[in-house]
Amino acid sequence: MVNRESNVFPGILGRVCDRPCEPACRRGRVEAEPVAICRLKRVAADHRDDVRPYLPRAPRQKNGKRIACIGAGPASLTVANDLMPLGYEVTIFEKWGTPGGLMRTNIPSFRLPEGVLDEEIGYILEMGVDLRLGSPVTSMERLLASGEFSAVFVGSGAPKGKDLELPGRRGPKEVQDHIHIGIDWLESVAFEHIKSIGKRVLIIGVGNTAMDCCRTSLRLGATEVKVMARKPRGFFKASEWELEDAEEENIEIVVNHAPKAFVIEAGRLAGMLFDRMEYDLDAAGRIVAERVVGEEMIRCDDVILAIGQENAFPWIEDGLGVEFDKWHIPKVDPVTFQSTLPQVFFGGDAAFGPKNIIWAVEHGHQAAISLHKYCQGLPVADRPPPMVTLSSRKMGIHEWSYKNDYNPLERRSMPHVDLKERFKKVNIEVELGFTAEQVEVEVQRCLNCDIQTVFDVRLCIECDACIDICPTDCLTMTTNAPEEELRRNLKAPALNLAQPLFVSSALKHTGRVMVKDEDVCVHCSLCAERCPTAAWDMQKSKIRIPYASDEIPPSCLTHKTRKTA
Repeated sequence: MVNRESNVFPGILGRVCDRPCEPACRRGRVEAEPVAICRLKRVAADHRDDVRPYLPRAPRQKNGKRIACIGAGPASLTVANDLMPLGYEVTIFEKWGTPGGLMRTNIPSFRLPEGVLDEEIGYILEMGVDLRLGSPVTSMERLLASGEFSAVFVGSGAPKGKDLELPGRRGPKEVQDHIHIGIDWLESVAFEHIKSIGKRVLIIGVGNTAMDCCRTSLRLGATEVKVMARKPRGFFKASEWELEDAEEENIEIVVNHAPKAFVIEAGRLAGMLFDRMEYDLDAAGRIVAERVVGEEMIRCDDVILAIGQENAFPWIEDGLGVEFDKWHIPKVDPVTFQSTLPQVFFGGDAAFGPKNIIWAVEHGHQAAISLHKYCQGLPVADRPPPMVTLSSRKMGIHEWSYKNDYNPLERRSMPHVDLKERFKKVNIEVELGFTAEQVEVEVQRCLNCDIQTVFDVRLCIECDACIDICPTDCLTMTTNAPEEELRRNLKAPALNLAQPLFVSSALKHTGRVMVKDEDVCVHCSLCAERCPTAAWDMQKSKIRIPYASDEIPPSCLTHKTRKTA
């Protein structure tokens, strides 16, 4: 349940999340790979007991407020998840015949099984959400004029795939039938409107959608799939693990090829013409010059364009009060998610353009707070603050209530279905997940980011014991100085400028300061064990993240939904 409280969709995100948490993992600062946080969340979801008794429940007595959510994607579902237990009636309008949004239509089932989607979405719908499938909203004006809803949340995603207007693009129907827009094509595959593709396929673009398109092509009969990239690999938008999975399936990624034209022969698509590019990079790896060094025609039977997607709001009429910028993205407050029309809120890809599922979930959480405040006549900008509490983990002189050993194990690789088996059906899940025994080993790589080193300057006698024992040289006692100079004067120079230094007040005996470089600390607690005066302590931090339920007195809640992490 801890896994679900903030993520809402642990089984889904444990498979397909873009993993923004892993670059922040401190294990990646002391060796190449962070802890497999995303995959551990999947294991927690896959190996859980029945959680239904512990899920939020909607009260029988409603509060008289109704919320309309447009689109049944992760942002809207999160809004429903947070507001239904508070007595709101939530109606979700969805144009397709099944809920899930782009999670269902654009993520292939070999990455995200349909059963996982159905189960986790079902937990929310079972609270009594009014889900109206096959019901696209065609007029915001009519929806508002109906008077049925107290507020509206737009979570319709970024459903419009970008096209590529090049010579040959608008050829005869025989050509058009073999040039596909990536997200539309994946959608047709998901609903089984498309069940095959040509033997030779070119994918234009190197984002995550492109990776899904190229791998799906193999499962629909393609034998030669090339992903065409305009720039070098360092500029790809796809996650590195997505690229690795595609290359494992023998998909060729061709760099420095800029599409120039569709080649038509005898009224049929024959291939694409590309400019071969060269680039000059500066010391920071940025492109400072580019030039065309040649031309190449690559033959194919089908082309899939996966060069991005954008918002589309033809159903929001001009003059309603919902303002858009020059790119037709709604003007939305980045904190409250309120539009320029007070009763209309946006979230997910619909708010700021394409991102990922976990951001859509966070938008839903924040929008739910705003929707609640708006409906209750409270200022939406008045946000509940996050709270942090610290408590000592010390149990004895050398005993701590957490495992503080440093385990040198490397990150565990995810087991996959054998290559010969995975292409037999389009819905065979490729990643097998970790076993409980494998997880037990992987979690030992964690460096306990939740356990903080806490220094009490009043107790320090400047004996240097902590500095002597530190295995990573992250502690230094030195004369205070400007930050740039201080970073150079440390026992191990602090080179990561993005990581602030901990600098104490002046020590009572010499006036020096204790400086800690958190960038290289492994939270081993040796400093606290060695300190003879308990100036150092190891304290567990608990973060209480505010949600819509925090605005309701606990006595009014039918289910305790306060979150701590």
